[in-house]
Amino acid sequence: MPTITVEGPPIKTEQKRQLVKKLTDAAVEVYRIEHITVLIRENPPENVGIHGQLLADRKRK
Repeated sequence: MPTITVEGPPIKTEQKRQLVKKLTDAAVEVYRIEHITVLIRENPPENVGIHGQLLADRKRK
């Protein structure tokens, strides 16, 4: 069973529904099987670093 993992910033539940639907539809088309698992891992800005800085700190500037 294929598993798709998406890591990104927190999003609203409706956005998650849309994301899961679109990713599942694309995977079903390619794999030609119906059993696709999608995992969404949300990372708040204080848990993400880019270029040596926390994303939370970069947003403040």
